[in-house]
Amino acid sequence: MTESARHPIKPVSGKPPIEANVGAGFWRKGPADTLPPPDMVGPYMRNRPVPIEPVEGRKAWIIGSGIAGLSAAFYLIRDGGMKGEDITILDTLEIAGGSLDGAGNADEGYIIRGGREMNFNYDNFWDVFQDVPALELPDGYSVLDEYRLVNDNDPNWSKARLMHKQGQIRDFSTLGLSKLHQWEIVKLLLKRKEDLDDITIEQYFSASFLETNFWYLWRSMFAFENWQSLLEMKLYMHRFIDAIDGLTDMSALVFPKYNQYDSFVVPLTRLLKEKGVKIQFGVRAYDLDMVEQADRRTVTAIRCKKAGQDDTIAVGPNDVVFALTGSMTEGTAYGDMNVAPVLARGNAEPGEDSDWTLWKNLAKKSPIFGKPEKFYGNVAGSMWESATLTCKASPLVDKLKELSVNDPASGKTVTGGVITFTDSNWVLSFTCNRQPHFPTQPDDVLVLWVYALLMDKDGNYVQKPMPACTGREILAELCYHLGIVDQLDAIAAKTKVRLALMPYITAQFMPRAAGDRPRVVPEGCTNLALVGQFVETSNDVIFTMESSVRTARIGVYTLLGLPKQVADISPTQYDIRNLLRGARALNNNEPFPGERLLHRLLDNTYYAHVLPPLPEQEDTLRERAEAELSTLLGKGSQALGAVVGWLDRMRDGLSDTSKQK
Repeated sequence: MTESARHPIKPVSGKPPIEANVGAGFWRKGPADTLPPPDMVGPYMRNRPVPIEPVEGRKAWIIGSGIAGLSAAFYLIRDGGMKGEDITILDTLEIAGGSLDGAGNADEGYIIRGGREMNFNYDNFWDVFQDVPALELPDGYSVLDEYRLVNDNDPNWSKARLMHKQGQIRDFSTLGLSKLHQWEIVKLLLKRKEDLDDITIEQYFSASFLETNFWYLWRSMFAFENWQSLLEMKLYMHRFIDAIDGLTDMSALVFPKYNQYDSFVVPLTRLLKEKGVKIQFGVRAYDLDMVEQADRRTVTAIRCKKAGQDDTIAVGPNDVVFALTGSMTEGTAYGDMNVAPVLARGNAEPGEDSDWTLWKNLAKKSPIFGKPEKFYGNVAGSMWESATLTCKASPLVDKLKELSVNDPASGKTVTGGVITFTDSNWVLSFTCNRQPHFPTQPDDVLVLWVYALLMDKDGNYVQKPMPACTGREILAELCYHLGIVDQLDAIAAKTKVRLALMPYITAQFMPRAAGDRPRVVPEGCTNLALVGQFVETSNDVIFTMESSVRTARIGVYTLLGLPKQVADISPTQYDIRNLLRGARALNNNEPFPGERLLHRLLDNTYYAHVLPPLPEQEDTLRERAEAELSTLLGKGSQALGAVVGWLDRMRDGLSDTSKQK
């Protein structure tokens, strides 16, 4: 069973729970229900609780300056009414942003460890950034305004999403699913979350499914491995059901103008610092002292290391603590054009000098804090590597132009997301986002990002696993799959490569069971919230900026006792239009079984628009609909004529009624 099923979120003092869960049961408005539906989003949910009584002397301590920690500070100020100077963020690194990074220059080479694909219904994320002043637009505009300006005028799509055979574009117009594969997906969507503990993707799906267009598109877009959590894949399918029909060409996605650090971290940290928030770098928090009384746990101190020396930060009885559990990018090993990265982390234990230590020590105190070893304990299963290419004009740039939607120098969408080589032993992908990717990037420089999923296979050209390769060798493997390896020397002379080997980058996807991840506010905790990618929420996925912000928001509202609810994920997963479009996409863009019957019934009614247009003309619809019925009921079935007659009468009746005055 899932954690939410075993330990449902209980209302406090008769009040609705802070974290809404639309899957908890049927919702119906009545006199006792003061709140709107649990998945309702939009302006009505933007209310700010008034009045807010500040607690005298209260301080907030936030461990981790990634998007979760920064968002916690934001909500403490905006909705919690705390003063910025009473909030302190602690971070091991010397720069804010956590996994949202972007650094370097044209001379030494740029580096981005990863990128983020985003969609429209990141409701909590956009709730923050519609109140964060824009990076470049004049005063009065927000980051959301800036983001919309870019994407509304430059739609994203890909013209070369899948490639093979050294430079040839593979047909990616459909998901390439057989009826067996489609049924496997439908059954997965119908399964209860409670029945999927510790089951892997490859344990459930047929071997042939893992060779389909769908799986190459899915795994390279979301970074799923075959041996990872089937439950998480299911949650992703529900979360992004509205984007299934845009999966092939990535037209359902939106991207920032610049890298994620400059686009989001810079404007948000600028706002927080203006409000007085303090960020202390070079501080590694490794444990929390607690007092326990009558099943209540209260943090009294933060144990940390500053400049290698032990220190203790006292936490007052009214103070609140927000702590990041685990880290996707902890222990990253770096390399460059001539040096392969050397991983310092063991396969099973990250060691005490690690961002996992805090969670490990919390887990020793009580089972309510989960099982971190389920996530950090298999580096071979959670690791992959990325390479950032800083390029000047070369045959590689010429090839890129062939595969791009717009000229890379135009400032508009370039590849429209990752391009994946389906016959790559590494499952290699690369992308070029809008350029410049950094605000100060020279006009004659392009930044490309490359990554692969399989770390234990020899390359097709370079006979080594990717982690054993230098930047030049990874560049050679890329050029091989692009069909330009014969021009490698000319390309290498104009390209700088920086490498990042990340041992825990998909640790959050490792197979898990109920209780393996703690809730945002674990049971009995009075002043502690856990945030980030390794905590349990009702229905949301992980590995998104949206999920990080959601955990921070839940934590702030709960610890401060704010009379507000954090809505469940966007109700798009229940929208009949999205379900119908998704069914059509899964059926390789052909009408799914029964779809023509729906058209026959609903045509010329108010609800006709919910159905995707049919590929055939109206005059053949009756014939095709009857063929569908004969398939479902049998050609000789007496029911066939009865049903056809009923459809005709129903349709004619609706049409006649619509003409009555």
